[in-house]
Amino acid sequence: MRADLLFHVRTRSANQLWLVIVDASASTRRHHALSDAKGLLAQLFDDAYRQRARLALLSASGAAPKWQVQGLKASSGLRHWLDGLGAGGGTPLLAALSEAGQWLAARRKRFPAEQQRLLVITDGRIKDGATLQPFNCPGLLIDIERGPIRLGRCKVMAEQLQSEYRHIDELLPG
Repeated sequence: MRADLLFHVRTRSANQLWLVIVDASASTRRHHALSDAKGLLAQLFDDAYRQRARLALLSASGAAPKWQVQGLKASSGLRHWLDGLGAGGGTPLLAALSEAGQWLAARRKRFPAEQQRLLVITDGRIKDGATLQPFNCPGLLIDIERGPIRLGRCKVMAEQLQSEYRHIDELLPG
């Protein structure tokens, strides 16, 4: 029968995209902040793989942000990048947030049904007075600032991004 030969579209939920921005500037080396963040990222990559989510990964260190992956399915290849992730240089986090916002808006036009989420991992060491634009998706900012003197800028950043705020120490076991 002709009806038996017709292609049937599988019903499934919309694809998910997790946009992860990692601040890997020199200041994140202090007090094992980036090392602990790498542990959280390893778990996140595993979760993304199990949930068949797509990842966009942007690192902010040195002079300019750098895309590691843009919308690819999570894979074990990310583990190699994570193992080699080191901290150094300046903090192009503002440039990374701006670039990511533009990329996400363009992607939303191409894939309107995609469920997008934002994760920012930073110690908040950006210029005073910087104003951040909110992303049009749910977000989480993980504060990795540690040490005896904390500037505490991450809560303000999370508010401006209209994202949830959590300190890394709340997320680590024991």
